[in-house]
Amino acid sequence: MILVAGSANMDFVVRAAHIPSPGETVLGRDFKTYPGGKGANQAVAAARAGGVPTHMLLALGADAHAEPLEASLREALVKLHLVRVPDQTTGCAFICVSDDAENAITVAPGANLSLQPRHLPPLVGFSHLMLQLETPLATVTAYAQAARRQGVTVVLNPAPAQALPAPLLEAVDILIVNEGELAALAGHQGSIAQCLERIHVPTVVVTLGHHGCCARSHGVFFLQEAFDVTPVDTTGAGDTFCGSLVAALHLGADIPLALRMASAAGALACTRPGAQSSIPQAAEVTAFLAQQPPPNPARITALRYLCGLTGPASPR
Repeated sequence: MILVAGSANMDFVVRAAHIPSPGETVLGRDFKTYPGGKGANQAVAAARAGGVPTHMLLALGADAHAEPLEASLREALVKLHLVRVPDQTTGCAFICVSDDAENAITVAPGANLSLQPRHLPPLVGFSHLMLQLETPLATVTAYAQAARRQGVTVVLNPAPAQALPAPLLEAVDILIVNEGELAALAGHQGSIAQCLERIHVPTVVVTLGHHGCCARSHGVFFLQEAFDVTPVDTTGAGDTFCGSLVAALHLGADIPLALRMASAAGALACTRPGAQSSIPQAAEVTAFLAQQPPPNPARITALRYLCGLTGPASPR
């Protein structure tokens, strides 16, 4: 089993031609609400796309936004360890999605900030604990340290990016970051390989958007090119990647196969609107992978160069 401890937010999504610049007002078009939150998205991805028994520890307010969040998680067969916070609103996120499928997100954490170390359920039977940073940092650290003491693999997606205390990083087994989060943690603006040298975590996975992803696990590098899709909305794609990756590792996949499965799930999520609503079923991921061509050596070479693992390719 996998335990996700983290955030659940109601997403308020507006589609517009482009994301507003500071001080700019943009006339939007469609408006919809979707269940979201990094923790909840990752839990749904592990359960739905990964097909793994998944539990989630979360905090919700006693308001109208809590009900659809609970319903979405239960529909995905996620077992809930729910902390009800009657004097706080349920977390909300305000998202603008542009016509080129990029997004800008502002989160009002609400009840998510009420998760405390004492709320962590017994960890017996769990293989992995997944954490993010939309809940209090001290609580995340306490959860990671408790899991480390009990031999549970600790997975951290340090988003939103912020400085991390040494005790937290020391308890992490797998770190999943995007390029910006990696640079922020490393305190370095060099290549991905150079930044990874400054991160002392056994396994670090770096997502690189439409380029693909890379991982350094116990000193060995692995690369996975991105799958070609036509994106509609990238909201939740990174969370889908995270949950699917951990599910694959739970099922015994090695790093290359886990990266491939997670990349496929994340790619499919980009082709649909919303966060949890965009997460594919495990059968869809399997079918999608069966249709993909073999790895493209030229794209892998370009990815190696992007990561700082080799010099530029010679011209042909």
